[in-house]
Amino acid sequence: MEKEKLKQLGLHFCILIPAFNEEKAIVEIIRYIRTYGLDVIVIDDGSTDNTAEEARKINAVVFSHERNRGKGQALRTGFEHVIRNGYDGVILMDADGQHSPWGVKDFLEHAAGSKADIIIGNRMGHPEGMPLTRRWTNIFTSFVISKLARQRIPDSQCGFRLIRSGVLKKISLSTFKYDTDSEMLIEAARKGFRIESIPILSIYAGQESQINPLIDTFRFFGLIFRKYFVKR
Repeated sequence: MEKEKLKQLGLHFCILIPAFNEEKAIVEIIRYIRTYGLDVIVIDDGSTDNTAEEARKINAVVFSHERNRGKGQALRTGFEHVIRNGYDGVILMDADGQHSPWGVKDFLEHAAGSKADIIIGNRMGHPEGMPLTRRWTNIFTSFVISKLARQRIPDSQCGFRLIRSGVLKKISLSTFKYDTDSEMLIEAARKGFRIESIPILSIYAGQESQINPLIDTFRFFGLIFRKYFVKR
């Protein structure tokens, strides 16, 4: 789907990639995304390698945190840029190559024919290669999020997702780590936004995940407790 096609559909989207020490993978990802004619925003979250420099070489817009502040804070930095620059929405991708850039087209095509406010990738139809612990954790957290959101969300932990700017302007995020992926779904559902899913393929090729199943599961429970049992 080329830039001219996107204009015809009235879609003005960008790609947002939070990154921490991903100099090896990020260049190829950005180069492929460029074939869609989309702007690419990279949030370098305190990397100690050349992630920021490599992204700038191929004309990505780069914001750098002086220290690692977590995926949630990186996303919030990016969301401010998305809103400030008048984009209709944003597609979130990981920087480690796990999300195939080919999937960007699927998100845009689905957005063009849908009234969904958030479109989230669903890896669970083909979870081959996903570590077993992460698979079972994902099944459980997705069940909980689906119940709370009153919408079926089969892969709530997938970071490959499209979000319209109307959502970003209305939701309030308080988390700083990977629990932000869950928080944005909870907050969006509370505001009455529609969430849909599309099948995607993920590439598991020995990437070193930044997710700690134990710690991030505790963060998830802490998020649920704060959102539903602590008086606001």
